[in-house]
Amino acid sequence: MKYLVTLFLLFAGSIQVVQAQELKCKVVVNADQVQYTNKRLFKTLETAVSEFVNNTRWTKDEFSIDERIDCFMLITITKFEAPDKFTGSIQVTSTRPVFGSGYNSPVFNFKDPDFEFSYLENAPVLFTPDIFQSNLASVVAYYAYLIIALDYDTFSSEGGTAYFSEAQRIVSNAQSAGYAGWSSSEKQRNRFWLVDNFLQTAWQPLRICLYNYHRKGLDMMSEKLVESRSVILNSLEELRKVHTVKPLSFNVQLFFSAKEDELVGIFSLAETAEKERVVNLLKTLDPTRSSKYNTILKPN
Repeated sequence: MKYLVTLFLLFAGSIQVVQAQELKCKVVVNADQVQYTNKRLFKTLETAVSEFVNNTRWTKDEFSIDERIDCFMLITITKFEAPDKFTGSIQVTSTRPVFGSGYNSPVFNFKDPDFEFSYLENAPVLFTPDIFQSNLASVVAYYAYLIIALDYDTFSSEGGTAYFSEAQRIVSNAQSAGYAGWSSSEKQRNRFWLVDNFLQTAWQPLRICLYNYHRKGLDMMSEKLVESRSVILNSLEELRKVHTVKPLSFNVQLFFSAKEDELVGIFSLAETAEKERVVNLLKTLDPTRSSKYNTILKPN
């Protein structure tokens, strides 16, 4: 009996120190547009990417299983050239829990159309931070760091800087690889500019907004609804500073692509004056979604 008790205590103690990786990522590979008989190839790709994302240690911080960051990667294959050339897109989303509720707030939502890579069936995805090994590993690692950086920014003011810098290092290593999405000269909505903007002073108000919106606003709503809604509105006002310098900037538009439905939900029950103020602000900062924001003005 004493032996069994000892084993139980050792087992119980081991449970307490079990640590999880940072990400809890669902990976899906969709190859419906590709006419290829060996569908198993796409399944092994899905498994390899999932294992890479979820089993890699991305930071030095300790995460419990419940603290892992919920995220999703959808890889859509539009072209396949045997034996190992893939062309398609990757859509990445992430959320973070809101204190005192069962709600997960969307933080990031982006579809990257520039995704070409090589992959051989049953091969692991290998990544080394200091060198470019493959476009598959670099793109997935880039978004892993971006997810972590944004999550950290929502919990502490500019807390994700180190991980934005890691993502930027991947960009630098990929410059000479010849794949689309990594160069500053291609277009303004790609991987280069996405992370570069976050590290520029002009976009600092966006990062301040991320912290105030989530930590001082959403996390307090279960206790102080009206006050927290006011904090969220004031955090959105920070984005005027970015808009003045960089109207309709890529990063601010991505913020609203994640937040549009949430903002409608938050402010639909506000007082009329607050509704009018937030709708006018949102239509200035994010005019493409004006019709959606107008629904906030409907009577309670």
